[in-house]
Amino acid sequence: MNNKKFLGIEFGSTRIKAVALDSEYKPVSSGDYTWASSFKNGIWTYDVSKVWDGLKTALSQIQGREDVCYMGLSGMMHGYLVFDEDWNLLVPFRTWQNTITAPAAYELTELFNFNIPQRWSIAHLYQAVLNGEEHVSRVAHITSLAGYVHYMLTGVNAVGIGEASGMFPVDTEKLCYDEKMVEKFNKLAEEKKIPWKLTEVLPKILVAGDNAGCLTKEGSEMIDGLLPEGIPFAPPEGDGGTGMIATNAVAPRTGNVSAGTSIFAMVVMEKPLENVYEEIDIITTPSGKNVAMVHGNNCTTDSNAWVSVLKESAMLLGADASDGNIYTKFYEKSLQGDADCGGVLVCNYLAGEVITHIENGRPLVVRRPDSKFTLANFFRSILYSTMATLKLGMDILEKENVKIDSMTGHGGLFKTPKVGQTYMSCVCSGAPITCMKTAGEGGPYGMALLAAYACDKNDGETLEEYLDNRVFKNAESVTVKADQSDIDGFDKYMEEYKKMLEIERTASEMI
Repeated sequence: MNNKKFLGIEFGSTRIKAVALDSEYKPVSSGDYTWASSFKNGIWTYDVSKVWDGLKTALSQIQGREDVCYMGLSGMMHGYLVFDEDWNLLVPFRTWQNTITAPAAYELTELFNFNIPQRWSIAHLYQAVLNGEEHVSRVAHITSLAGYVHYMLTGVNAVGIGEASGMFPVDTEKLCYDEKMVEKFNKLAEEKKIPWKLTEVLPKILVAGDNAGCLTKEGSEMIDGLLPEGIPFAPPEGDGGTGMIATNAVAPRTGNVSAGTSIFAMVVMEKPLENVYEEIDIITTPSGKNVAMVHGNNCTTDSNAWVSVLKESAMLLGADASDGNIYTKFYEKSLQGDADCGGVLVCNYLAGEVITHIENGRPLVVRRPDSKFTLANFFRSILYSTMATLKLGMDILEKENVKIDSMTGHGGLFKTPKVGQTYMSCVCSGAPITCMKTAGEGGPYGMALLAAYACDKNDGETLEEYLDNRVFKNAESVTVKADQSDIDGFDKYMEEYKKMLEIERTASEMI
């Protein structure tokens, strides 16, 4: 097939996006659909029925669909999607944004001696058990968003190991769920009179390069025949794994930062951490290598809101206020601000944050009477706030002597050249931050590359070798390293930011 294409689809937090690559791994067509979570009955959720509207809309914009030879699905990691035997959804989708599983996460972390974050599927499942929720006895399947869509299209109930590692801890040597932890959970469930065993409800684990089934006739009909039956699928992966792929950060001592609605940094480790930290998730690459992940629920949503207000002000004065122009202007203006933001502090929490133990977000701007309240300082502080929580977790990795040779950034925070990279370099204690030209495509691009690997890999060719030698060998990129003065200023800002969190905590309780 001379015109063969690899298709990646991602169900992200703000968009459902499809990207098609040609045989040289270049994006040649894309499509998307905008959606958003909603806060209903105290739960952050998505209307799962919109998955199909979004998928068909994104696919309809892909040119040359008849040339797709391999494809794969990605989606938001974590959360809670549970079904009965007939794959009927038992409760509305509970997303990664929720911070409602603290008792379960704490108990399981103690039981396993392994950090179980509140976002993880097993924390949501066990919290439902602790809550005595009626549906628990009827659970037959628990999976991720990508895993659910994959099953509906292929009939295969499986996820990639990176996705699985955000549901329940995995054994990176045996490439399966950790058997000792499964046994401990089953004993706990038995005491609670749960009628099923954990491995009966979890999806099968596959690794990068495995075949994960083909588009069935029924699956093709679900998407109105936009793709023909028979197309093979790569294992579905979470946005963490596809972010690693899109930035070529799957080898030890490499890492990447994804910055959009949420923000997370992932570093592939040479060895396990010495201690257990609730601020650090341990997941895996799509090929099964241990990764330390620092995740913040809040990133650019609040800064986007401020840009919207500033755009409205500019329009009121008759200025050019196109979205691209105004983002670029304000991002670049921030570079003129003081390195410590002149005493202007911003907290960007719309949702709660597990790292800082704050359950509900209340965006704040705080300044002393003697602060230098300029536009440059204000917007620099807004951008610092997008990554300040991440910094708290990265400091832990530094203390654990986790080595980072290269760090790659992708997502909306890095679209304006130099700005986000400079500030993220400060977060990573001066490590250089690289942005690739193709990384702007993000998760669906990474998923398309996983599809290409499953299709084209040679016998014995590892994922790391495939990406290094074929995909990214001549990749266009820009690398930025912060000056020491910027690093010192950011550190000073963080000293004040940590104090401000007490104000945020009080605000979340009182307002």
